[in-house]
Amino acid sequence: MPGPGPELIGPPVGSFYAWWRGDPLVPLPPLPGLTIEVASDPAALVGPEGPGPAEVEARFAAGHRAYLARLDGEPAAYGWVATIQAEVGELGLSFKLPPANRYLWDFYTRPPWRGLGIYPRLLQAILGREADAERFWVGHDTPNIPSRRGILKAGFQEVGRVYRTAGGGLVLVGVGSIERATAAARLLGIRLLTDPAGA
Repeated sequence: MPGPGPELIGPPVGSFYAWWRGDPLVPLPPLPGLTIEVASDPAALVGPEGPGPAEVEARFAAGHRAYLARLDGEPAAYGWVATIQAEVGELGLSFKLPPANRYLWDFYTRPPWRGLGIYPRLLQAILGREADAERFWVGHDTPNIPSRRGILKAGFQEVGRVYRTAGGGLVLVGVGSIERATAAARLLGIRLLTDPAGA
């Protein structure tokens, strides 16, 4: 990817990925004892690292779904699926999801179960169970390399990197498919740069 042009400040603040229905899924070997369910019990999603009970209830009320991964019956990881409206709090972005789009967010694997490959398996389970959706989106902030590895391992394609601009805004610098980068920028409501060197 060309280096950022003068309009952009510093390194990217995050990366954005897509998986569209019909894309290949990377085969992952079974993980013995792993089960994944649509979470209906808020207590299984509450912990010192995550949202409190009131926030969990608010998310359900807003139409979000939660998926819970258990290993040998113990809650090991969770993730949320936005179906109507989504927010990227770290970037100050809020956007509506078109029909058949899903935004995957707030994934967390509890420390005792990290390094086992639960995250990519959880992502793939969501892709399979959200059968009425055609486009799935997920992102992470730049330093979060474990998230990047899990997202790519699950079969998502990177579509762009988000940069801050000198004017205080955000832009998406496209990576890979222009069609998907364009769709991602439209979804996020930010400008797409396809030639950052000439910005």
